[in-house]
Amino acid sequence: MPAPAQLQVPAEDFQPPWWLRNRHLQSMLASVALRRGPIVRRARPLLAAQQELLLDCGDEVRLQCWRSSGAAGGPPAVVLHGWEGSAESLYVLSLSQQLYERGFDVFRLNLRDHGETHHLNAGLFHSCRLAEVCGALRAVGRITGQPLRLVGFSLGGNFLLRAAAQAHSAQLDLHSVVAVSPVLDPHETLRALEEGFTGYARYFARKWWRSLRKKEAVWPQQYDLRELRGINDLRRLTDELIRRYTEFESLDEYLYGYSITGERLATLETPSLVITSLDDPIIPAQDLRHLARPARLRLVVTPRGGHCGFLDRLTGPTWAERRIVAELTATVSRPAVPGTGAEELA
Repeated sequence: MPAPAQLQVPAEDFQPPWWLRNRHLQSMLASVALRRGPIVRRARPLLAAQQELLLDCGDEVRLQCWRSSGAAGGPPAVVLHGWEGSAESLYVLSLSQQLYERGFDVFRLNLRDHGETHHLNAGLFHSCRLAEVCGALRAVGRITGQPLRLVGFSLGGNFLLRAAAQAHSAQLDLHSVVAVSPVLDPHETLRALEEGFTGYARYFARKWWRSLRKKEAVWPQQYDLRELRGINDLRRLTDELIRRYTEFESLDEYLYGYSITGERLATLETPSLVITSLDDPIIPAQDLRHLARPARLRLVVTPRGGHCGFLDRLTGPTWAERRIVAELTATVSRPAVPGTGAEELA
């Protein structure tokens, strides 16, 4: 039997002011447009240094990645967004800039059909496409020749934890993984979206349809979504798309396919940290009880923070970002990027 995971509840570390304690406010502020200007301005060095990579993921699949190399020989870090996010998401840019300042070789990966990548692959994105994410990580590993530090948010955290759990069979050289608010049990997440605050379901349906229209436009011979127009119910839309365009025979089979509860993480040997909150309106905290507890998995569970929020102020890095930076820099000591003002790594 694997040893139990370490569970920490660092209430003394994350204490947002009273006006930032609402879980919905925390969740919405993570991506709200009013924060974009300051974050993009701070990320200018990262964006100025970026180079586009089209990664060969095997089976003729290509995924887009943006590389910003920090100090020469700096440790590689892969940052992965959540569902219907992208390499341009605010939380991705904010964290990536902080890592870049500290000398990391930063790779901002786009999942299939995220960002402006709908033209790269004919098949439709779904959350069980783990093989191509592993292929992308192998490609980054070949480029850098170093073990990878992985950071994922929401569905991105789910993908990276699954990848780490099969690192040996997938031939991945991983240093560590940090997952922020990862999807645990997709059945329960879908139920939370259906039964909770309706704004979340509308938000994801709107972004998903925007993506689907782009896919249909660039692959008109493969996709005709006219019959599905007007379906904004996430369960029904997922069911229709899964049955029409994937190998899954049912919605339940598909959702189970990317769950990380039960014994899915039992084989995890890569040092991994999950940061999540008890008040997450999208990822029910009760599902943490159903995670396997291998010795290399640590859980940091805060009373507040919402979904991928963890803001203790409106500007500057979030508490979660500061925690991630501390985690990733704890075992390296390299000079910061010249001219950024960043201190040497601890």
